[in-house]
Amino acid sequence: MSTQATPGGAVDCSPGRMRGMKRQIGVAIAFAACFVAASDVAADEYRLLSLRIEHAFARATPPGAKSGGAYLTIENSGTAAATLVSASSPVAASVELHQMAMDGGLMTMRSVPALDIPPGGRVELRPGGYHLMLLDLKQPLKVGDKVPLTLTFRNLGSVDIGVEVEPMGASSPMTHK
Repeated sequence: MSTQATPGGAVDCSPGRMRGMKRQIGVAIAFAACFVAASDVAADEYRLLSLRIEHAFARATPPGAKSGGAYLTIENSGTAAATLVSASSPVAASVELHQMAMDGGLMTMRSVPALDIPPGGRVELRPGGYHLMLLDLKQPLKVGDKVPLTLTFRNLGSVDIGVEVEPMGASSPMTHK
């Protein structure tokens, strides 16, 4: 788009010229809106080489709680296993990988040293199974907050993600608009 100068340096602002400019501005705004919407959808997905991390959420905690849980899905499109070896967050003194399981009719929770994601496979960290335990919270996890979390994988490096805080009983991430 170019403006047309008339003799004497004036700019052509005729109604026909202005309609064309408005149409081009409208197209540019529509394109920008699509770009923002697309980046908002992708904001819930993080990548590290062959890994895709998505659907990260945590449950809100009551005031005074010292621990909270974080959940997510890790998909490995690579040809070798990936191993989650640690996690950290500035909202907790430490983050441990835990597994909940039934043992003789009793629900147990134990810390595990690492979690393998098989080649071409996916692992879901979810309530009642594997999860990340945020220990010695520095503040309560509040609905609507986004908690920073760093995941570290053996031989692949680390990735920083954002974890949406959902209501206390949430079993999966809510869709945010």
